[in-house]
Amino acid sequence: MLEFDLVYADLVKVGLAVICGSIIGFEREYKNKSAGLRTMILIFLGSTIFTMVSQKAGVTSDDRIAANIITGIGFIGAGVIFKDGLSVKGLTTASVIWVVASIGMLIGIGNYN
Repeated sequence: MLEFDLVYADLVKVGLAVICGSIIGFEREYKNKSAGLRTMILIFLGSTIFTMVSQKAGVTSDDRIAANIITGIGFIGAGVIFKDGLSVKGLTTASVIWVVASIGMLIGIGNYN
């Protein structure tokens, strides 16, 4: 059975994820992009919490969780790319989503010093 003890370090990780998501999300919202404040906060939180849970669960290989987070984020990123005639929009937003998830995973493992 999994024991989920919320300790101070875990709350700091979650708080840091919300702060980082707010900063990047505010910029995307200010520029009127499709993925804004709420989206960035949720992606940061999701990737951070999934990474924390994988560590607490004692999974033998944490890289499987990371690989699945990256795969899932790839689908979300693909959903913001649109082709209109000869122009393609949303590539930067898709890249931001991918990078945000990777930073969230770094926060989740505690690699933010």
